[in-house]
Amino acid sequence: MTEGTVTAAAEGSDTLTRLEQEGEIAADYLEGLLDIADLDGDIDMDVEADRAAVSIISESARDLQKLVGRDGEVLEALQELTRLAVHRETGDRSRLMLDIGGFRAQKREVLAALGAKAADEVKSSGEPVKLDPMTPFERKVVHDAIAAAGLRSESEGEEPQRFVVVLPA
Repeated sequence: MTEGTVTAAAEGSDTLTRLEQEGEIAADYLEGLLDIADLDGDIDMDVEADRAAVSIISESARDLQKLVGRDGEVLEALQELTRLAVHRETGDRSRLMLDIGGFRAQKREVLAALGAKAADEVKSSGEPVKLDPMTPFERKVVHDAIAAAGLRSESEGEEPQRFVVVLPA
């Protein structure tokens, strides 16, 4: 191994350790929150795409729906609070992703299909397509789906009305 390879491996290991620590802090915070709210749920931690991923899962999806809220609004707020809890402990900004009851996983599938459909529309018409306003998470999923279809996309507008424009090749 060369010195550069050893250094890159050490940095990768440090990053993984840091992300696992973020997940542990988030899990502790969320466990406390579940206790306060008197809700049952198991915490699952992982590292996905260079960010900590924490999920709350339960046999009773109805209980967890309260933590998701309408269109994921409560989930977004809980994610920000969890990121703040991690920041308080580590001093570093966290990009942690929180999923509750599989809401984000299901949303990801729907958005990937929307991105693929928009890409097909642009390929057939040759004209740009503007999508409805989305959250940063939603836009990221759509951008990825459009890139996978071989097209370009951009975000335009100001929050909370920021939207994706799919462009011809």
